Amino acid sequence: MGQNRDQEVVTFKADAALVEAMRGIPNRSEFIRGAILAALRNTCPLCAGTGTLTEAQRHHWQAFSRRHRVRVCPECRAIHLVCTGTANTGDATPGTDSKETDS
Repeated sequence: MGQNRDQEVVTFKADAALVEAMRGIPNRSEFIRGAILAALRNTCPLCAGTGTLTEAQRHHWQAFSRRHRVRVCPECRAIHLVCTGTANTGDATPGTDSKETDS
């Protein structure tokens, strides 16, 4: 097997509980790579995973939220955005998502 020059070694510190929890995993490197990639794919597109908005992001969110609502799907309970739009944009009109509840 030749050495892949496109790879780089990345290390991190782990407490004893994490090390113990990972002890039975046969390929820890592959597991960690998969976990990191999954976390990156599921990062909030607005805050990029920080959990907070900058002042500029908050300003954009306020404008966006005038025509959108955060709703809870009654079937899967997932929280998601729903466009409440206006007639002149061709978007959905308010109240058309009667099955879903505001969050």
